[in-house]
Amino acid sequence: MIDLHTHSIFSDGELIPAELIRRAAAMGYEALAITDHMDHSNLDLIIPRIVKAVAALQKHVPLAVIPGAELTHVPPALIPDLVKEARSLGAKIVVIHGETVVEPVVKGTNRAAIESGADILAHPGLISTEDLSRAKETGITLEITARKGHSLSNGHVAKYALQYGIPLTINTDAHAPSDLISTTFARQVLRAAGLDDRQADGVFAHARTVIERALKS
Repeated sequence: MIDLHTHSIFSDGELIPAELIRRAAAMGYEALAITDHMDHSNLDLIIPRIVKAVAALQKHVPLAVIPGAELTHVPPALIPDLVKEARSLGAKIVVIHGETVVEPVVKGTNRAAIESGADILAHPGLISTEDLSRAKETGITLEITARKGHSLSNGHVAKYALQYGIPLTINTDAHAPSDLISTTFARQVLRAAGLDDRQADGVFAHARTVIERALKS
């Protein structure tokens, strides 16, 4: 399993990074990105600590661990500069908390994310055709999520991402140990979203390219 969207105690997750990584390793994960919720209030606090933890732990764990960030409920106009700041602080993967159908995310967040240079637009909800067209142009990755609530729009996201040729990943948005999943379950979530086995294999392959790109950055 490659999971590019998880949370530690540095936002609203339950585990410190070392335990989150250990539990992922015990489940056979290949790679994990720690992407805590951030805005202007805590970006400079969290990212350096995640970077420090990952640097210390990486040589002692059997999976790739990537320090990241999830910009959450940030006004759209502020997203591009915050993506740049997150990267300057060491975030190798930047996720944007998209317009999920289960939270009052401001309209325009999906478009700002797509045009910001972020890596992943998480749970983009009922993403519009205009935003899909722009996503195709920028190359941002859209998320299929295993998280309850956010997953309600998985079928919509998968259908149109495939139609428009936009890359997909499947992530857990894990906040607790029980949120981590096996590759077998990830495949089931993808099938439930409408992907066949070949398309699911493509999702896993794309996740590896995202990891490889992050490790080189």
